[in-house]
Amino acid sequence: MTVGLVLVSHSAKLAEGLAEVAAQMAPEVALVPAGGLPDGGIGTDYDAVVTAVGQADSGDGVVLLYDLGSARMTAELVVEAQTGPGPAVLAEAPFVEGAVAAVVAAAGGAGRDEVVRAAAAAGAAPAAEPPPRADEQPARATDAESVELVLANEDGLHARPAALLARSLTGIDAEVTVSLGEQRADAHSMMSLMSLGARAGDTITVHAHGAQAAQALRAVKELAERNFDRPRDVCG
Repeated sequence: MTVGLVLVSHSAKLAEGLAEVAAQMAPEVALVPAGGLPDGGIGTDYDAVVTAVGQADSGDGVVLLYDLGSARMTAELVVEAQTGPGPAVLAEAPFVEGAVAAVVAAAGGAGRDEVVRAAAAAGAAPAAEPPPRADEQPARATDAESVELVLANEDGLHARPAALLARSLTGIDAEVTVSLGEQRADAHSMMSLMSLGARAGDTITVHAHGAQAAQALRAVKELAERNFDRPRDVCG
């Protein structure tokens, strides 16, 4: 089971479109759009959101994201109407980036509160930081390793490949970073990876240290060799 997501929007097309995009990152996560009014008009419908929460809840809880002000009000009413703690909570996060970050976190086995934090952090993803200078390098454990990879996939480290890379490290006991030139990003964070702006043909260096550093590098290398599992009919 994983945490489910509900996308509350004034527009059915917007909610459905975002659900379609986010599902490319993690198709196994329950991602339910709840947009528009019953007559097809623009607005939000309380009953539709309640139904969506029920559909998204597999037992690990549900996180609601919203697009604009009154959608927030509708989502809040649904959360507040729960008996007791209830399965659903509201995330204060950018609608698009937050949904993508949340679905990746959910797919990685994150709990409901962790998914909320991942969504919120997507709105203020830090820029990739340059690595320390040689004279500032801390002493590394002997298990530190690295590998250089050329990005052969046409999307580089954009949304879907970045999500897959972050997910490939789930459960592996290692700290992993990816560098492009002087910029370095946390390999466990999709948004951090995307901030590198790595494109097709770029050479990245994957650094890992920790008990399972070799396993982490192997997972990333195999993913790159599989062309990031890119479906022929999917963009992104």
